[in-house]
Amino acid sequence: MDILAVNAGSSSLKYALYAQVDGGELHAPVLSGNVEGLEASPDTEGFNKALQALAAKVALQLQGRPLTAVAHRVVHGGEWYREAVLVTAPVFKRLEALSGLAPLHQPHNLEGISRFQALYPQVPQVACFDTAFHAHLPPEEYLFALPASYSQQGIRRYGFHGLSYAYLQTQLQQRSQRANQRVVMAHLGNGASLCAMQQGESIATTMGFSALEGLMMGTRSGAIDPGVLLHLLGQGMSPEALTTLLYKQSGLLGVSGVAADIRTLRASAAPQAKLAIDMFTHRIVRETGAMTACLQGLDVLAFTGGIGEHDAVLRQQVCAQLQYLGVSLDEQKNLLARGQEAVRIDQGTGSVEVWVIPTDEGRMAALSARDVVLAATHQSS
Repeated sequence: MDILAVNAGSSSLKYALYAQVDGGELHAPVLSGNVEGLEASPDTEGFNKALQALAAKVALQLQGRPLTAVAHRVVHGGEWYREAVLVTAPVFKRLEALSGLAPLHQPHNLEGISRFQALYPQVPQVACFDTAFHAHLPPEEYLFALPASYSQQGIRRYGFHGLSYAYLQTQLQQRSQRANQRVVMAHLGNGASLCAMQQGESIATTMGFSALEGLMMGTRSGAIDPGVLLHLLGQGMSPEALTTLLYKQSGLLGVSGVAADIRTLRASAAPQAKLAIDMFTHRIVRETGAMTACLQGLDVLAFTGGIGEHDAVLRQQVCAQLQYLGVSLDEQKNLLARGQEAVRIDQGTGSVEVWVIPTDEGRMAALSARDVVLAATHQSS
């Protein structure tokens, strides 16, 4: 099999080509990259050019072999899809109905599927969901305290960053004897969340019905008192303006008034920039406590995502406030961890292992697509 994994965003296209995939572990991709700045092109011209350039690169690598499948990261699968699925017209329509729950991601994920369908009309397109890793959350975790009729409509907590957490789970299984014990995983980037994992399964997570809940993020508010939203609506704010506020004007950007990028904030002398970082760090520490309570203790803490992999200062500040749990950071190992490979950064004397693990959502999507194609082939034979 030759599988192309893609992640289509509002302004970027990440891709990785896994060639001659067999039934075992994937080898390193023979082609990978990230095309950015696509939002600046009128009439999607930039995306079309990027797509054509990618197709030419893929053809050159495959040397005449047909592409087996295209694996797409899709943020929301709702209650319908708890594992990767072949995209058909009915599936696509259902996924479109979920766009309002992940407006920063879902429409662009689906636009990517449409474009790759047009580019490769005979190649199976496979949707791989961020919600799937959390599909078996217990009812006390996924239900809201609302009348049952609302949960029957699908209003419940789903959880996100599942492809990233699934990858971390595989990496911990290979590296740590504690991988099946009490694990908190922190995916920290422009989008941020925590996941409590036990016996390899998600039992609690900070994101819920949408990718807005939980930790403070780059431009998203994270958890907020619903009374604030009712108050703003009562003052005359439209739902559209409220959506823009919560998704695009809040978080690190909103508090600092400077930027959504934590690197820019660390370089800024503005007091509000420091406040934004302090709030972000505090929310991580606070929610780690909640995840630990659900686990009844902590054996492993793993950082990933753009911030989690590269911001040594943040890791140090978070771990310093978690010493009461048995976290003891090795300062030198922490400073050297740059997200290039999985590294254990604790002192080895505490009761908690601390890891920095670069995530690879594309690899998990490719593995899921392989399984879908194999299952479809088995059913047809």
